[in-house]
This record gives sequence, structure tokens and C-alpha cells, in this order.
Amino acid sequence: MIDFFLEAYKNATITQIVLEFIAFVLGIASVWFAKKENILVYPTGLVATIITTYLLWIAGYLGDMMINLYFSVMSIYGWWNWNRKDKNANSLPITRTDFKEKIIGIALFFLTIVVVFAIYKTVGQEIKKENYVDITAAGIFFTAMWYMANKKIENWTLWILGDFIVTPIYAYRGLGMLSLQYLIFTGLAISAYLEWRRILQQKII
Repeated sequence: MIDFFLEAYKNATITQIVLEFIAFVLGIASVWFAKKENILVYPTGLVATIITTYLLWIAGYLGDMMINLYFSVMSIYGWWNWNRKDKNANSLPITRTDFKEKIIGIALFFLTIVVVFAIYKTVGQEIKKENYVDITAAGIFFTAMWYMANKKIENWTLWILGDFIVTPIYAYRGLGMLSLQYLIFTGLAISAYLEWRRILQQKII
């Protein structure tokens, strides 16, 4: 197992290994901050996703790169939205999606799939069987990030599903640290869902 993990890095530069480790640590920190409703979720996540976008670009994984590029953009929006106050000086609360937001989420999922597929075709990159998993995961993650930026508890359900899908894919590709990171993300996302659900239930009582 250790040999499999280390084999992927035999041709990697020291810079790439260091960058992947930084993204690994900051990515985990970001999910932890999200669980606690701490605004630091966004600056830590932003740095992690920018680094990961660069690393995936070098590796040639276009679909995954696009996911992380989108994460970077949505981190800026989420940072602003979480800091925003209403006229009563109340911050953005945790809520569940209403019917309209569910429809938007479904539309965003399918729109993402179409856009990522089109980009693969436009750049002339061969779409392998594993890339269809990338494309599906992209739709899940894009929607999850939008829900998170608006503090919708359903974001954690989507993160859990998406993390479960991509963890073995990254391991198969030899991106050991990313695979381990998403495995940890899965556990953190489950914990975060339970935490946000507890907060919601307290508001109802």
C-alpha cells in the first residue's frame, strides 16, 4: 500500500509534492471551518483550490481542473455571501433548500455536465470511461459548492456523494494525497452534515 502511494511521486518534482501537501492540509482545514460555520472556510479553500487547479492542469485532467477552478470562483462568492448582513444585521443562516432552489440545483447539475462534456470535445481530448465519472462528479460538486455558498444543508449530502465517487478515482490515477484528502473529506462531510442538522433542529425548537 505504501509502495503504491509512493510510486506515483517518483517522477514528481519537489515543488509539485510540496504544493500538493499544502493543498492537502488547507483543503482539510477548509472543510473543518465549513463545519463550524467559520468564514475561514473560504480563504483556506481558495488557496487549496487554486493550487489543485494548477496541479491537475499539469497532470492533464481537464474535468477535475475545471471543478477546482469553479471552486475558486465560488469561494470568492461564498466569502462575500457569508459575510453579508441583512438590514437587521443578521448573518446568513443555515437553511434547507426550497422547491425553487432544488430546481436550480438540478439544472446546475445537468448544465455542468453539458458544459464539461462540450469542453472535452472542443479541446479534442479523448473522453475515456473514467472521464464520465469526472463529468458526473463535476455536476455534483458544482451544485454542492453553490449550496454551500448559500448555507444550504443539502450541500453536505452532495459533498458526501461526490467525495465517495472521486476517492477511488484519484487513487487509481496515482494521486495519492488527493485520494487520501477526499477520503478524509468524506468523514468530515458526514460530521458536518450532522452538526448543521443539529443547528437547524435547535432553531426549530
